[in-house]
This record gives sequence, C-alpha cells and structure tokens, in this order.
Amino acid sequence: MIGLRARFLAVAILAAGALAGCAGTRPAAPVPPPLPARSDYLIGPGDTLSVFVYREPELSALDLPVRPDGRISVPLVPDIVATSRTATQLADEITARLKQYVHDPNVTVMVRSFVGPLDRQIRVIGEASQPLALPYRDNMTVLDVMLAAKGLTKYAAGNRSEIVRRVGGRQEIIPVRLGDLLRDGDISQNVAMQPGDTLIIPQTWF
Repeated sequence: MIGLRARFLAVAILAAGALAGCAGTRPAAPVPPPLPARSDYLIGPGDTLSVFVYREPELSALDLPVRPDGRISVPLVPDIVATSRTATQLADEITARLKQYVHDPNVTVMVRSFVGPLDRQIRVIGEASQPLALPYRDNMTVLDVMLAAKGLTKYAAGNRSEIVRRVGGRQEIIPVRLGDLLRDGDISQNVAMQPGDTLIIPQTWF
C-alpha cells in the first residue's frame, strides 16, 4: 500500500513539473524572411573597366572604356559585348575566349567608373550646374540627383522642373519644385527617382 502511494506521488510530481515547463515555454518568435539580394551592377556604355589576366600583364588592360556600341576589345579578344553584363559575367566570357591561347587563364574585371545601362540611368538636363547622366541606385531621390549635379544655375526656373518617366508604354510628367526643395528645404518635393528618369530644369523667363 505504501509502495503504491509513493509510486502515485512520484507520477504526480513528474506530471506537475511537465505542466510547469509547458506553461513557462514561450512560442518561438517568427523568423523574418530574408532580405532580397541586391542585383549586381550591370555594365553600360561609357563605363571604364580594368581587365586583369593573372600572370599575363601583356593581356591585361587598364582604364578600358566601354564604347557606345557596348563593346570592348582586349588583347586576343576583340569586340566582346560588355553592356548589360556584370563584371563577373564579362570576366567569365573573356576567360572562355582566352582558353584557346592561354592555359587556364584567370581573369578579373573591375568597373573603375560607371554610368550603367541606358534604362538604369538618371539624366539631368537644362539649367543644372553640371548636367549629367548617373547610374540609378536604390532609394535615390531628386535631392541626391541635384547634389550630384551641383545644384541649379542662376538662370534656372527650379520650381518649373519636371521629371519625365516612362510607365509601361506611356510617358508620365511629374512636376517638382526644385527651388523650394533646395532653397527652403521643402522635403515634400524630394521625389523618389526611378531607373530611366530624366530631370528637366528649364530656364527662367525674364
């Protein structure tokens, strides 16, 4: 009888401990989904590249411009398409074409200065201190663009500026008051840019 009671007491204690453990266990916090990987930079016309062939300096090329037709030429590999490729993809292509001349070539491509493919560029024309084309980057705004363009000229009608954007098959015009943004700090005019946008800054009327 005593043995049975002791056995019953032990089972009760174990059950109570198990319940206490369950009560004190919190559900695991949900794991946030991984952030999407950022796309690699795509080479465009006007970019400047350096091509290094390991232990083959005569086959390497420094400060190599990407021609308007999107091609480059390196020793033994003429007229190779560079645009719309990453530096790694271009290096792989040069490596493959060098294999008929060099045993186990090791090629590295570096982008020294960049503009990017036309459909990824931001263009600034008109009365900017430095009209230019620059590569789009994530979260770019019109203020970032104007900093790169070094502001407005004294003849600029900043508050009549427009962003021209292609949306599907149509053209969209987005007014932006650059004068209010740059002179008065009106952040409501700090419009988010999209790849391929053109910022037009007209001349003031006298």
